[in-house]
Amino acid sequence: MLASVTIRDIVLIDKVDVSFDTGLCALTGETGAGKSILLDALGLALGMRANASLVRRTGNGDNTNSRASVSATFDLADDDPVYDRLTNHDITAPEPGESLILRRNLDKDGRGRAFINDQPVSVALLRQIGESLVEIEGQFASHGLMDQATHRESLDGFANLGKSSSDVSALYKTWRDAESALAEAIAALEQNRADEEYLRHALAELVELDPQAGEETELSEARALLMNGERLVTAMAAAEKSLSNGDGVEDRLAAAQRVLTHEVDAAAGRLDAVMDALAIANDAVADAEALLHRVMVDAEPDPEKLEACEERLFAIRAMARKHSISVEELPTLRSNLEQKLGQIDDAGGLMQKLRAERDQAYETYKSRATELSQKRAKAAIKLDKAVAMELPPLKLEKAVFTTRVEVLEEKDWGPTGMDRVHFEVSTNPGAPSGPLARIVSGGELARFLLALKVVLHQSNAIPTLIFDEVDSGIGGAIATAVGERLAKLAKNVQVLAITHSPQVASCAMWHLQIAKSENAGVVTTNVAQLSEDDRQEEIARMLAGARITDEARAAAASLMGRDNA
Repeated sequence: MLASVTIRDIVLIDKVDVSFDTGLCALTGETGAGKSILLDALGLALGMRANASLVRRTGNGDNTNSRASVSATFDLADDDPVYDRLTNHDITAPEPGESLILRRNLDKDGRGRAFINDQPVSVALLRQIGESLVEIEGQFASHGLMDQATHRESLDGFANLGKSSSDVSALYKTWRDAESALAEAIAALEQNRADEEYLRHALAELVELDPQAGEETELSEARALLMNGERLVTAMAAAEKSLSNGDGVEDRLAAAQRVLTHEVDAAAGRLDAVMDALAIANDAVADAEALLHRVMVDAEPDPEKLEACEERLFAIRAMARKHSISVEELPTLRSNLEQKLGQIDDAGGLMQKLRAERDQAYETYKSRATELSQKRAKAAIKLDKAVAMELPPLKLEKAVFTTRVEVLEEKDWGPTGMDRVHFEVSTNPGAPSGPLARIVSGGELARFLLALKVVLHQSNAIPTLIFDEVDSGIGGAIATAVGERLAKLAKNVQVLAITHSPQVASCAMWHLQIAKSENAGVVTTNVAQLSEDDRQEEIARMLAGARITDEARAAAASLMGRDNA
């Protein structure tokens, strides 16, 4: 809910700090006191359109403050969806129990900056977050129920169809994914068929060449060995001679072992490690000689073997260049070509499988979407009846509210189902119905929206509602009915009502008064929270006008349910 608003240098407002509470709050004041200014200032913090005229002027001409500022502070429920919205936009959300602050600065040229918890954001994001926290109902409202895009969700909420709607959305995605998979497979098949001759030729070459993983490295090493064979053989022969000729390493190691063998017992185990080391050394020399001989055989100059090695190496490299890939990727290329040709050869089976999956997904979506559409049609009748019951007490007995559930053509089906939902109203008998925006009277529109909100209150996800002059053009019992419905609505959400009606104001749980004052020729607008006695005096003023009489005070006390005037 809205916890507080801080305003600096907005039109006639110099400095205002307003705190809000739960329930119904009445905002009253004489005509021209600045109630609309307060609403404009709050709208600025919620991301609504701004212009330089909002910046307070402190003198003549262009002498204005360099910057105006408005901050709106909100206390959020732990499960408020705004947390996810902030996270999705990489904005650090407040910790549970902490407040969320929306702030907007505006300079004298109309340029401004937006912040969420002191993190710079776009005005578009500020507005998106603001519209999820506060809904303003009235003649100039542009979102909430005035936005036709919200009507389907409102109807679904009224009828508890959220689960069905979510299921249909998931089924729509499954259907469209299956449709995309089929389209991609068809496109790939068509491309493969166009390239079939090339694919078969390329695969035949690869099958004949039969490149193996790691083959290039093995061939490169073998080629290097053969190319340097004569020099390597000479060097290795010399090494072998050093190891074995005369009293070579093996003979010396054997002699050492023979000498020490006779003294092992006398050394009391001290020579065991030495004998083991000599044995290991002797084995290692033998292994070295065997390996050296093997390498000498491999490196023995062989022009035919070298030519064959080079031909194979150059052949696989040429194949890799032909396909613009590395040699190591040739086996993968062969596998891919075999797969593409396999798809061509088995195209009938693959297409049949994908079409079956697509058709099944389509039928499942269509069936569930049809069920949802039927449920919406039934819910629309109930909603129309519920709204109709709210209209007469609000002096809208001639108005007719209609919920249209229009089944769309298949090309327009979507994740929300196969129908479009919108609210229509006819305010005069015999007149054609039309969208809510066609209601000309601002007060009439606000009362109509109030009736809708009372009926839809359980599905309302916006924690704060503001009604701008919902009592316009009414009085007496009708104004009382408006106040009672606002109070009823305020049991579930925070409601702020800008009102000229004493009957509406008397139904409020708390009361803010907007008033002008003048000091040294400078006019400013101030906001004050009223005590119970001050509330009675303000309601008496609303009843009597400029001169407040005892009778007006008594009437105010009666409206407020107080025992004495």
